[in-house]
Amino acid sequence: MSEHDLPTDDEHSESQQERDDEKRTANNEKRTADNEKETKPKPEVDLSDPEYYLNRELSQLEFQKRVLHEALDERNPLLERVKFLSIFTTNMDEFFRKRVGGLKQQMAANVTERTPDGRTPTEQWDAILDTAREMFDQQSACYHDVIHDALADAGIHIVSYDDCSPSEQQELREYFQGSILPTLTPLTFDPAHPFPFISNLSLSLAVLTRENEDEEPTFSRVKIPGNRPRLIQVEDDSTFVLLEDVVAANLDLLFPNTEIVDCSTFRVTRNAEVGKNEEVAEDLIDMIEEVLRERRFATVVRLEVEADMPETVRNLLIEQLGIEEREVFERRAPLDFRDFMDLVKLDSPELKLDSWTPQPHPRLTSTEDHDMFEEIRSQDALVHLPYHSFDGTVQQFLDQAATDPDVLAIKLSLYRTASDSKVVQSLIEAARNGKQVAVMVELKARFDEQNNLDWGKRLEEEGIHVAYGTIGYKTHSKTALVVREEDDGVRLYSHIATGNYHSETAKTYTDLGLLTADREIGQDLTELFNFFTGHTHHEEYRKLLIAPGNMRERFTEMIRTEAELAREGRDAKIVAKMNALEDPKMVEELYRASMAGVEVDLIIRDICRLRPGLEGISETVTVYSIVGRFLEHSRIYYFENDGDPRYFIGSADWMTRNLDERVETVAPVTSPELQSELRTILDVMRDDNRKCWEMNADGSYQQRTPGDEDCRNTHHVLMERTQHLIDE
Repeated sequence: MSEHDLPTDDEHSESQQERDDEKRTANNEKRTADNEKETKPKPEVDLSDPEYYLNRELSQLEFQKRVLHEALDERNPLLERVKFLSIFTTNMDEFFRKRVGGLKQQMAANVTERTPDGRTPTEQWDAILDTAREMFDQQSACYHDVIHDALADAGIHIVSYDDCSPSEQQELREYFQGSILPTLTPLTFDPAHPFPFISNLSLSLAVLTRENEDEEPTFSRVKIPGNRPRLIQVEDDSTFVLLEDVVAANLDLLFPNTEIVDCSTFRVTRNAEVGKNEEVAEDLIDMIEEVLRERRFATVVRLEVEADMPETVRNLLIEQLGIEEREVFERRAPLDFRDFMDLVKLDSPELKLDSWTPQPHPRLTSTEDHDMFEEIRSQDALVHLPYHSFDGTVQQFLDQAATDPDVLAIKLSLYRTASDSKVVQSLIEAARNGKQVAVMVELKARFDEQNNLDWGKRLEEEGIHVAYGTIGYKTHSKTALVVREEDDGVRLYSHIATGNYHSETAKTYTDLGLLTADREIGQDLTELFNFFTGHTHHEEYRKLLIAPGNMRERFTEMIRTEAELAREGRDAKIVAKMNALEDPKMVEELYRASMAGVEVDLIIRDICRLRPGLEGISETVTVYSIVGRFLEHSRIYYFENDGDPRYFIGSADWMTRNLDERVETVAPVTSPELQSELRTILDVMRDDNRKCWEMNADGSYQQRTPGDEDCRNTHHVLMERTQHLIDE
């Protein structure tokens, strides 16, 4: 069977059920054997011991290795591999800006506090640099030794300027003179000019020039313009030259009457962790704008240089940028693969995965006369992106609310959204139609601050009430509330999701959303939005798990319940899907549940502090990670509860920041039909033998392979399942 053949839900359930039964039998036999042993009581295990915890930063780098593997994996179509080559660069840029930047701040402040795994900031920094260096070398080798030639074999040529024919070089030189040269500004460093500012993540040329042979070369920095195409097509539409090569080959036009002694590329990464105390900020908007300004000039945390850069230039950059030799990463050019994502847009379907168009929801059909509120009122609906269409579900819900004469108010929390957001347009239309509209805009959404500032101002111009965050917390909740007057009174319609109101990421991120008319959930959301805009703060909620509030307590309680059920010999199991498991207290709770005999399956995209398979500690725990065509972003929590299962979805991972430092929302899913949907998703992922990785106790991962089995790829299976349900 190929990856695109569709096993039935029953086959998935039976396959996973067999695995679950085998694990349960083994665990029961072990528990019985342990009970029969006549041994002295075991000493209490100290679960705060650093040996039981993995490092957060190194665990995230393990995830990046899995991302890079998608570029290395020859089973993937060629342009899919190029895509992951680009994604790896983007991910590592963010990692250095956020995580390494934060460590450098701690080191500068002489912080010596150790992480749960026992490392100081300096020890983590050292380990990160060593690990990352190997990964960058592997990325460069992947491109030069494999991808570059494979692209050429497929008819896509990335060539140097020198490899171009004379006519192609003349064409490129004319393009340079007309379109590139006017945008360039050479910045020279000499006694009359200070060392130039090097902007974050910009690609630059380090140029050495001199007018006379007997004088020392002068350093100049030339920034490669980011607003011009990086991959320049020549006469043959399938042949490209990198922009930096074109600039380097025509420097005589930028530095006339001088000798070009040397030219090499380099790239600087700056810290994104610019701290401001919002509790003393009189104006949160002013504070965020100041953070954005300061981030431009923040400390350098990484310098990437071309392998053959002269030692004098390298030393000059190290000295002027104030970094250590260990922070220099010598690489084979090109240094930046982000723009290689443009190659993925080429019209070469044979080099890509089969295309996927998000499908209509089987119940929430997008027609003019369809009443979505009636559908939700009759039964809760579960939206699964990108398998279902964002426009035909979430956007349609907001569009109908904006124009429905019976809708009184719309409230929504906005963490990230598209630059041309239809969501915002719906809110504006609702306000123009006389509805009360309130929007919580999170200004501290990292790297989306400016976008959110702009949208906040636009909403305010329309008379919409905008709240900009809450003091002391980042609002990460993904929720919307529609208040509608109906024949039997005012009814509340709620949307609680795992992902943002972002139409573009909805095409590539897997996320879930619950649409419900449950009154208690609506009342909980009402109180949550009052917290956003007022000074009220609730600790208890009727059905929702809210942070700060009851979320940590409720999750802890449910884990402990499973542990107690296991000790009583009753059915106990935990399956938790999330982006990250970082919180040490939650790890400890899971260890104790495992020690009690609870089967624990964790489907975690990246960071995981827990070590599975430790004798006497986590023998019943399995950690999975799925990395494939879509970014796994949904959170699902399942507790067996002795045959009365409890399911939840929402915005929170089990990280300290989510449970204690952010406003988060997690909702129960009580409909048997929707619970079955969630169970299928979890079963498919645990049954995957193509894109699934299993974690070892040391924190490393091993990818499953089909062998003689049928190939089961999570994303392909769920795509075809969605299509099958639509076709029925």
